[in-house]
Amino acid sequence: MMLILVGYMGSGKSIIGRELAKVLNYDYVDFDDFIEIQENASIKTIFETKGEIYFRKAESKYLDKIIKLKKTIVSLGGGTPCYGNNMERILDSNESTSIYLKANIPTLSKRLFDERCKRPLIAHINTIEQLNEFIGKHLFERAAFYERSNMSIKTDDKSVEEVVESILLQLF
Repeated sequence: MMLILVGYMGSGKSIIGRELAKVLNYDYVDFDDFIEIQENASIKTIFETKGEIYFRKAESKYLDKIIKLKKTIVSLGGGTPCYGNNMERILDSNESTSIYLKANIPTLSKRLFDERCKRPLIAHINTIEQLNEFIGKHLFERAAFYERSNMSIKTDDKSVEEVVESILLQLF
């Protein structure tokens, strides 16, 4: 079995994915890290030099490689399920279960504000109010994709361990 974590940036996909992989004794792949290795460039550099359209096409190409893995937890980028037919491919994969890590706007803003410079989509935002508005609009656009996941877990006000336990309870 493979578990694919989806959700907005800051929802906890990477930290939850690593912990879940330890608990289940699975391999772990951070999809953004995987893309950076394949492209030999950071996500930020890819966005700056080749643009978002190139990046989204690369995501789709590399998703085909990742989706075939076994006994692996994959943390996707926040936009990955929302472009092309990526979510359909995730859902059509018989060997995987997709899990939406759901967080509300204030939680996401709190987690993301101090790391804006590392995130190309929000690097230009200067205030928490602007970030709240940006996330609200993005979530409105993306929620329909995330909600199609096989499972949904709320992460607001939960520790990593509590989220992992919630996932395990729903899986087994």
